Amino acid sequence: MLLLLLAGSTGAEPMLIAHEGVSSSKLSRNEARLLVTLRVITWPDSTPLRVFVLPDNDPLHQEFARSVLGVYAFQLRRAWDRQLFSGTGQAPEVVNSESEMLERVATTPGAIGYVSEIPAGASVQLVEVK
Repeated sequence: MLLLLLAGSTGAEPMLIAHEGVSSSKLSRNEARLLVTLRVITWPDSTPLRVFVLPDNDPLHQEFARSVLGVYAFQLRRAWDRQLFSGTGQAPEVVNSESEMLERVATTPGAIGYVSEIPAGASVQLVEVK
């Protein structure tokens, strides 16, 4: 099931994607932020959440944080580091490319990530963020 996602202001339009088995196809900005920052670690159906991100300095990562989540990339890093170093949480898994992101989200139940475009035939769903 594919849905439209709000577009970024750069050439790349970040889209939040999820594993096809995830039942949530629409999220508020706050819900998306809670998931990506790992403040919530399961989906409403109790499926464990897995978050995949690009490196902090990747332009798509920075645009995704700003336009979809409404925060700066350094604020995401600070939230993840705080949880990791305090022992209260974990950091997302960093992937090296959008193609790796698509592959990992498609093959990991409960996973979310983001890409600039979804190729035809990709086994992920687009999650609308309002």
